[in-house]
Amino acid sequence: MLKEFKNFIMTGNVIDLAVAVILAGAVGLVVNGFVSDIMMPIVGHFSGGLDFADMKVVLDDAVVAADGSITKPENAIMYGKWVNAIINLITVGFVLFIIVKAYNKTKKPVEAAPEAPKGPTAEELLAEIRDALKK
Repeated sequence: MLKEFKNFIMTGNVIDLAVAVILAGAVGLVVNGFVSDIMMPIVGHFSGGLDFADMKVVLDDAVVAADGSITKPENAIMYGKWVNAIINLITVGFVLFIIVKAYNKTKKPVEAAPEAPKGPTAEELLAEIRDALKK
């Protein structure tokens, strides 16, 4: 029973899925670092020093007390972080697409089994029987 369960669990599809999940997690971290540390500063440079992570729409300003402490924090929609997340998603998707495409090229195509030699058809067998009966 245990051997059958082990064979069921260790099929190729389960192993492929486990590898894909681990690889996606690792690639996600690498690509996230690439987007936030390399790509976004380049985009910010060409957009006049704009950092997307700081882009926001302020709904309520922060209230600051006389001693300089914040009594009520600002309420803002941080859409810049969302733009960063979309760029990150597109980059991760592109990288995973390239990895899957390269992986599929390494797979050996399944060769079709050679066809069994064809025997005589029913008409040919009946013709042989007829010819044998005529003799």
